[in-house]
Amino acid sequence: MTETMTFPEVPARSPDAPAREGSTFPVTIEDDATPLVRLIGRTLRESARVGHADEVMGRSVGTVAVRSHDTPQAATVVLDGETVEVTSGVLGEPDATVVVDLHARFASAQEPTGDAALAADILRALRPPLPHWREAAQRFWEVTRGIPGIPDVLIVDAIGPDGSERGQFGAGSSEYLMTGPSDLLAGVFSGADDFLASLAAGVQIKGTLSQMSVMTAASWKVRFDV
Repeated sequence: MTETMTFPEVPARSPDAPAREGSTFPVTIEDDATPLVRLIGRTLRESARVGHADEVMGRSVGTVAVRSHDTPQAATVVLDGETVEVTSGVLGEPDATVVVDLHARFASAQEPTGDAALAADILRALRPPLPHWREAAQRFWEVTRGIPGIPDVLIVDAIGPDGSERGQFGAGSSEYLMTGPSDLLAGVFSGADDFLASLAAGVQIKGTLSQMSVMTAASWKVRFDV
């Protein structure tokens, strides 16, 4: 059994066109998938959802090994021009291999090997544009509301080029504050960035230790689509 998500069809667009909702490409991952497989699957689904990778998934055919640059984690992405399947490990000889930094939004960490065009395609698909921090925070709050112990209210102070903006999500007595660069906050709320790693990169929090634990679980839910 596998997990599959399919998106409605939209016309093809140029690589420079604005991202929009919808794609024809189902992205399938195996049952009991590893965190890396889940991360890749969620990222490719996001690319499909916003139309970022239409031209990539629609033309690419082959197998790509995706390896972490600093851990033994590896996965295989199989593209046939109509569907995408992600499985754990690497069996046989892939058509291309990419080595990426999982804490830098799948940035390439080494020169790809094998089919250069296929490697470039998967690297593009793995780097969808970030949503606006407010949109990402709203979706984060909606997805994680069912987690036991989640605070009633998330308050966000996002610091951007034009100064600080505040957003409040939820209502109630228990609050949790997150502040930091708007790009980093958008990365955490969308799942593109690891929550704990973001704390070292400039995100600050105000809340209890138990709230931090719950928010860590919430970030994993969003990042790994669990």
